[in-house]
Amino acid sequence: MMQHRLQHLPIKTTLSALIACISQTLYAQNAVTEVQKLAPIIVQATRTDREQLTTPASVYYLNQEQNQGMNVNLSETLKGIPGLQLNNRENYAQDLQISIRGFGARSSFGVRGVRLYVDGIPASMPDGQGQSSNIDLNSLDHIEVLSGAFSSLYGNSSGGTILTTTREGQGADSIELGYSAGSQHKGQTKLVVQGGSEHANEPGYIISSSYFDTGGFREHSGAHKVLSNAKLTWELDDGSKINWINNYVKIAADDPGGLTREQWQANPKQVAANVRLYHARKDIEQLQTGLTWTKPINDQHELYGMAYWGQREVTQYQSIPRTAQAGINHAGGVIDFDRNFYGADLRWTGREIVPDLQLIAGLAVDAMSEERKGYQNFLGDRLGVKGELRRDEDNRLWNLDPYLQASYVFLPNWTLDAGLRFSNVHFKSEDKFLSNGDHSGKTDYQKLLPTSALSWQIRPELMAYASYAQGFETPTFTEMSYPANTAENRSFSLKAAESETYEIGLKSANRFGDFTVAAFQTQTENDIVSAGSDGGRSTFRNADKTFRKGVELSWNKQLWRDLTTQVSYSYIYATFDADIPAIGAIAAIAEGNYIPGIAKNQAFLCLGWKPDQGLQAGLDLRYSDKMYVNDLNSDAAPSYVVTAANVGYHWKMQDWAVNTFARVDNVFDTDYSGSVIVNESNGRFFEPAEGRNWSAGLSVTKEF
Repeated sequence: MMQHRLQHLPIKTTLSALIACISQTLYAQNAVTEVQKLAPIIVQATRTDREQLTTPASVYYLNQEQNQGMNVNLSETLKGIPGLQLNNRENYAQDLQISIRGFGARSSFGVRGVRLYVDGIPASMPDGQGQSSNIDLNSLDHIEVLSGAFSSLYGNSSGGTILTTTREGQGADSIELGYSAGSQHKGQTKLVVQGGSEHANEPGYIISSSYFDTGGFREHSGAHKVLSNAKLTWELDDGSKINWINNYVKIAADDPGGLTREQWQANPKQVAANVRLYHARKDIEQLQTGLTWTKPINDQHELYGMAYWGQREVTQYQSIPRTAQAGINHAGGVIDFDRNFYGADLRWTGREIVPDLQLIAGLAVDAMSEERKGYQNFLGDRLGVKGELRRDEDNRLWNLDPYLQASYVFLPNWTLDAGLRFSNVHFKSEDKFLSNGDHSGKTDYQKLLPTSALSWQIRPELMAYASYAQGFETPTFTEMSYPANTAENRSFSLKAAESETYEIGLKSANRFGDFTVAAFQTQTENDIVSAGSDGGRSTFRNADKTFRKGVELSWNKQLWRDLTTQVSYSYIYATFDADIPAIGAIAAIAEGNYIPGIAKNQAFLCLGWKPDQGLQAGLDLRYSDKMYVNDLNSDAAPSYVVTAANVGYHWKMQDWAVNTFARVDNVFDTDYSGSVIVNESNGRFFEPAEGRNWSAGLSVTKEF
């Protein structure tokens, strides 16, 4: 059915993507296997533009290097980041499951607790829900990962921030075309065109587009995706710089859902019967545009501005049985919403106004308007179609957050960093489906969020730091709509999660390699957690207290010539720190139970042979500890080790370049669950990972 449906997608959509793409290229890139030299790397995650070695926070920087994989999503790139857990659901309808230090693990779809940015423009909605599907790996330059509760920097999040940066057009005009293919009928065509500016005030450009489709590893998991990204860069005579970024993504994907342990062990490729019966699936279309502007006034003062707008349309057919939709307050088995989101950020940076002091002051505003409807997923005896209207509402959200940062070198080799943000988020919902009562409402969340850090540059190649930060995370509109206590459904009963994090760390860069270690402790009040399913749909509640502590280590080194290595390890101890009483049929949670969806131990080892030209090769091993699937800790996805190997050849002569790769993932065909659906009420917790699989590709570049 998926194949038939995809064949009849509007040709206009495909053509528009290809036309927008007629300036695009194929180029596959993978990031993690490159060894990074900490000292020369300037990171922007904390907005202070400091070298990575001197930044008093857990910041990890990854170059996006030429391809050793298909580059369909971030699971191919963000490996080996300690504290970052990225689970591939093998389900293109629900995106990846991303968590940092255990925040975000509750998500059954999309990204929670972690802020996402592309070229300084939010890829997370103002309510905190994000998605990684619009990030174009084929035009990506680098990724920065900021771990910890830094809501004072970026607002509504508890776990951290992932910032991706697109390449800028440079040098001669070029066009790159490529094709890659792999197991499960995967195929991707990519096109990229780029070029630098020849004259002042003329833009450099890079335009990338790709078309991906797959039959899926599991039954009923086929998908197709069109992704286009364009970036224009002006460097003006007055020293200012403007980036204009445009992004378009369209996805049509079947949703295989989860499996019980028995189903998984019998056949990991199967799906539950009602998944096929109701043809569970999702269609997504999103368009986003944004501008960033940097203007140095003089050696001391600099201005930065950002503005963005986007539109997102989603139609999702769930596999909720028709009998479960009989309740008067049930919103149906079809979710249909049209969302507009927009915002701006303006800040000033002052350097050396007072000796050894840097100040940053800014104001961020974000807003979202949404028309959300719900329908039954049946019409008479026809299943998996849009039926009777069961929800009709208009949702609004806005925030206006002033913030301040300071960095002061108060003694030789000693620096004090501090930040303060007043975060205030306003929700409003207008119910237009009144046959089951008027569930309109509004609520506000407000919090003053401080951060501070003390760093000591012990030696030029060695730095120690200690930091304190507060986190603030509101529920998303979806979570607010489905609190666990259905008697208060639509009453905005969920509270915002508030956290405090203490961290100490050590960073070094010397002849023994680049090394970082960090230890942290986080106490959270009113943590937003999954509360199981109500009528086939996930619900949420607040946990009075949760507790997380852990250690993160990372080391990389150039061993010999072009042979490099990267090693990382993380330990996360995450528990409920207070009893949570039962709510109706939802069981109580005992203090000391582990928070589900979080692997206590993770480790990564990578070896790579990476010359600029010629033969390239790599080998990596990844270990993940078991993950509990529910609050009761009655079952768990077992631990696993997976291995991947790649080989490629890069050749360049005059105006031509050829890049090839071949890759095998899960070399030893390990049977494991790539992710879990936390507290799934039918016991279908497990989302099996793909067995041994291969991919290969070729790209050709021509300069003009």
